[in-house]
Amino acid sequence: MELYPAIDVLGGRVVRLRQGEYADETVYGEDPVAVARDFAAAGAEWIHVVDLDAARSGDPINRPVIAAVAAAVTSTSKVQTGGGVRGLADVRALADAGLARVVMGSAAVREPELVAAASEILPVAVGLDHRAGEIAVHGWTQGSGLALDDAYAQFPTADVFVVTDIARDGMLEGPDVDGLRRSAELAEVPVIASGGVATLADIEALVAIPGLGGIITGKALYEGRFGVADALRVVREGHTS
Repeated sequence: MELYPAIDVLGGRVVRLRQGEYADETVYGEDPVAVARDFAAAGAEWIHVVDLDAARSGDPINRPVIAAVAAAVTSTSKVQTGGGVRGLADVRALADAGLARVVMGSAAVREPELVAAASEILPVAVGLDHRAGEIAVHGWTQGSGLALDDAYAQFPTADVFVVTDIARDGMLEGPDVDGLRRSAELAEVPVIASGGVATLADIEALVAIPGLGGIITGKALYEGRFGVADALRVVREGHTS
């Protein structure tokens, strides 16, 4: 079980969106590299970075920032990144930039065989962002017609799945524990939970799910609900109990 403190980058700044709405952002910092260093210093072995500009437009304007994040923590932490990873050229560029894993969402759903090809370059986390059980694509603006329960079998080379309940993202209302338990049962590889984590009790509940491989948390950290070191302690104690 891993904790993934999250850094969402928009225009080079650290932000959080509510339910993925770009018009509803909160800025938490001007220096993603400094935030990553703080997370690493607190003991995070993984850091989750999202390029929100690339997710919206496909233009990887924040790639130098993400490369700087990876370089800044390379001695202690691995970095996975998503947002606008749409083809093998993106995967190669991120591999060259020192990223440990890429997250592919809309591109993976549109072209599942792309995941197999990308997996030969870097480990791939397939991002399954869903609204009421239907996978959403293109920055969460469109339904794909693909049911979450049916998605796992389409990506046999996935390293992990990142499952995000859009309705809970950035809302601090708690994760979908029952849904994530089902995801962990259906997936052949570890599932990383994303969306809704608000308290250490939420983390305790997720740690108790058999087969869950990780927990992404962002807004709760920035809002001071708990710190990375506190969350890691819960993860480690819960995982060994």
